[in-house]
Amino acid sequence: MSAARRVLLFGGMALAIWGMAYGLWYAVFAEHQALNGIGASLTGAFTGAAQANQDVVDSSLQQYKQAKYVYDRQVDVHSHWTGLAMVLIVMGFCMDHVSLSAKGKTLIAWGALLGAVLFPVGVLLQTFSHGEGPRAVAIVGSGIEIACLFLLAFGFLRKQPHSS
Repeated sequence: MSAARRVLLFGGMALAIWGMAYGLWYAVFAEHQALNGIGASLTGAFTGAAQANQDVVDSSLQQYKQAKYVYDRQVDVHSHWTGLAMVLIVMGFCMDHVSLSAKGKTLIAWGALLGAVLFPVGVLLQTFSHGEGPRAVAIVGSGIEIACLFLLAFGFLRKQPHSS
């Protein structure tokens, strides 16, 4: 088994386990609290509206916006780690059909693994900070992943040398 294939298959499996474990942790220990917070903020907004109290409506909707933002990113992190893990595994099975050097394939494999880890980490960091740093991590991770997928496609399109 080539080094590139090992990186993609074992890295993909490890990332899939990590993503599923994170999803399980979130579902068991955090999701219900997040959904309760979302529901409570909406209840507060409707109650405030019924009482014609604009301050309560505004603060409740702000709480809803923040809780929903964090909830969406938490779910995205789990699904992106797991989904990108599946992409890595498929890439691993396809690597033998890519017409690039062994070193090139290995660099693509490590890049794809790095991108698949960094992109969701950047999304996760956005739950703690809305600044540019977490967004930059997510953008760099997704950029690396896209570049590696492009290079893989390029390797597929290259003409394979004929062996006689």
